[in-house]
Amino acid sequence: MLLFFILGLLVHFVFFGSIFDIYFTSPLVHGMTPQFTPLPPPAKRLVLFVADGLRADALYEFDENGNPRAPFIRNIIMHEGSWGISHTRVPTESRPGHVALIAGFYEDVSAVAKGWKENPVGFDSLINESKYTWSWGSPDILTMFAKGVGGDHIYTYSYDAASEDFGAHDVTKLDTWVFDHVKEFFHAARNNQSLFSKVNEEKIVFFLHLLGIDTNGHAHRPTSREYKDNIKVVDDGIKEIVSMLEHFYGNDGKTAFIFTSDHGMTDWGFHGAGHPSETLTPFVTWGAGIKYPQKVSAQKFDDAFLKEWKLENWKRQDIHQADVAPLMASLIGVPFPLNSVGILPVDYLNNTDLFRAESMFTNAMQILEQFKVKMTQKKEAILPFFFTPFKSLSESKQLNILRKARSYIKQRKYDEAVSLCKELIHLALKGLSYYHTYDRFFLGVNVFLGFVGWTSYASLLIIKSHSNLTRGVSKEVKKPSRLLACSFIAIGVLVAFFLLIQDCPWTYYVYCLLPIPIWYAVLREMGAGLLVLLLSLCVITSLLKRKDHFINEELPLHLFQMLSIVLSMYVVYTTHDSLLKKQGLPLFNQIISWITLASSFVLPLLSPTSLFERLFSILLSSMSAYLLLSTGYEALFPLVLSCLMFVWIQVEQETLRQPTVSYKQKVTSLRFTCSPDITQFQQLYLDDVRRAFFLVFFLVTAFFGTGNIASINSFDLASVYCFLTVFSPFMMGALMMWKILIPFVLVMCAFEAVQLTTQLSSKSLFLMVLIISDIMALHFFFLVKDYGSWLDIGTSISHYVIVMSMTIVLVFLNGLAHLLTTKKLELCGKPKSHLI
Repeated sequence: MLLFFILGLLVHFVFFGSIFDIYFTSPLVHGMTPQFTPLPPPAKRLVLFVADGLRADALYEFDENGNPRAPFIRNIIMHEGSWGISHTRVPTESRPGHVALIAGFYEDVSAVAKGWKENPVGFDSLINESKYTWSWGSPDILTMFAKGVGGDHIYTYSYDAASEDFGAHDVTKLDTWVFDHVKEFFHAARNNQSLFSKVNEEKIVFFLHLLGIDTNGHAHRPTSREYKDNIKVVDDGIKEIVSMLEHFYGNDGKTAFIFTSDHGMTDWGFHGAGHPSETLTPFVTWGAGIKYPQKVSAQKFDDAFLKEWKLENWKRQDIHQADVAPLMASLIGVPFPLNSVGILPVDYLNNTDLFRAESMFTNAMQILEQFKVKMTQKKEAILPFFFTPFKSLSESKQLNILRKARSYIKQRKYDEAVSLCKELIHLALKGLSYYHTYDRFFLGVNVFLGFVGWTSYASLLIIKSHSNLTRGVSKEVKKPSRLLACSFIAIGVLVAFFLLIQDCPWTYYVYCLLPIPIWYAVLREMGAGLLVLLLSLCVITSLLKRKDHFINEELPLHLFQMLSIVLSMYVVYTTHDSLLKKQGLPLFNQIISWITLASSFVLPLLSPTSLFERLFSILLSSMSAYLLLSTGYEALFPLVLSCLMFVWIQVEQETLRQPTVSYKQKVTSLRFTCSPDITQFQQLYLDDVRRAFFLVFFLVTAFFGTGNIASINSFDLASVYCFLTVFSPFMMGALMMWKILIPFVLVMCAFEAVQLTTQLSSKSLFLMVLIISDIMALHFFFLVKDYGSWLDIGTSISHYVIVMSMTIVLVFLNGLAHLLTTKKLELCGKPKSHLI
């Protein structure tokens, strides 16, 4: 049985990881030829301002006094440049947003494994293509565009990561630090001949990352005075930098400016999903190569934003976030980023029609290059008679469109050339998606076979070993047929050879070969399996018709646990008050929080092993930790859940059906024990199906009771402020994960009590839960999405992950619950004892 559980865990780890190979692999390809516009660019230099976490409405709206919240930017919109809304894609996080802006592609979800801080896959960017780039801002953002880039043309200046403190008194210093250091840089350039010559080169970029707005939004919410005042600080800072640059370069008219944001923010201070407050970001551009404001009498947008912002007479041109990268590349004349999927917004360009058409043609060639490389890689990895090309963009059609577009340009039919290039881009993007998902059906079928085989094997094991349904059937074990074994070995060899000649990744071998031994085990058990199943149906049909106080020495412990709860309430209140006053996290509160969290694992082990007292002790310790991780009424959830668990234990004890036992013990007289008497375990009955279903139901309830882990913005970062306020994604994530696990632990401890009252084998029930969750997992496997909003993607992943995690995590949670309920620590040198 132990071997079975180990194999079961391995199988489910494979199933669990399969969705990341099938649905979430990197879309990037390498080996393309750089493409750039062959005409002189309008700008020598580009200045990119990115206000992290800035919502479009927060920038464009008027304040309470009827004045523009960002007067300098509004003046640009009305007198100097063009504007619109940049539509971001989910996940609306800082790293994917900056990758889309500067590299021109939408990063896949697998980058979350590294916290969106490292580069899971190397990629090209505008910064890499520039001759020189100087950047100032957060170390998390700047380093990801400099890491792994050859040469010494990228210079980064960042503050210490500890400065990103949500509890700091004034986080606008994150933005003023950037503005001050940019001013110092240009002041130093006047006295440094080497630096002066570099900043006067062509094809250079200045990147200013402004994190203050995002930090204030998380700490105080976007509707707060701090968030809105920070916008004014940024507006004033940009005004000073623009004035300084124009003076430094003698108003040569060769500087292009872009101001935008990586993502927005919800009213409750989070981002990551697809709400308009998160996906709608401002986009304002002016300077060399950019059109001046265009007054219009009517616009094509049917939302109410234009009237609210009083911009209905100034032409609004919306873009997708990835479109910014080709626009910037076109402005300074560098090659388009190799992995960019952005479409050049030519309506922003103030240049000749020839330049617009040539730039669009370059854009089409750059994306077509990716399509051709992707198609070649897939074609070379698949046997010729199995390869199915993307029919909408054959090689002849590619050549025909390119030839026709080039002809239009020669004939000065520039608008027709631009339209044809856009058509080619859309076809190439569809083709990229087609080849990226080429193996999805093949791998999905193999995982499906593995699921069905494993579920069938587990069902047979339950019928044969944990029920009395086969009581009248001979259990004589017959030697399996040698022909059957040889047949499956031959199938395995053929599958492995098929994968080998196609040079498939090693994970493909796992997904394709795993179903073979599983189905062999199923068919070997069905030597008489069909007969067993038929008899089982008959027996099940017949069964369906059948009706059948605290001791004094423990008082200090519970008093101490109650004191911990009081301290937790005090820490939560005083921490919240201190942060509101912008005095930071008190050191005393931080120490008490960590001590309380650590002691919550130990204190239950000091209580008696009697059922009620031990469960009560676990609840008290869990609540003290949960309170520290709560921001409001959600702290009631584990308390209500625990009351429900006590009701469940009582109900199961009252409905107990044991034909061999004529009496039932009272719940208060039961004790947890490390070594239960296996001879007292009962066989499975139909009631046990209900218990398995209840366990699955309560586990799902425990999971969603504190929020949906698939959508990070369901959780409030303020939950961890009693422990730390300096941004640390992995530490904060670990604390949030423990908050999620506490209700799970309470459910599993209650389940330990149910097993004790019903004398039910945990192994048999685990098999039933395994089957239920596998059936659910197979259903959700085919519903996983890799498109749409981050909320849709995350929900589809979470459904699959939840049911897969049930079988994987259940083993570990069961062990933790067994430890918490049965182990007894003795103080003052007393020996351990486990009363039965």
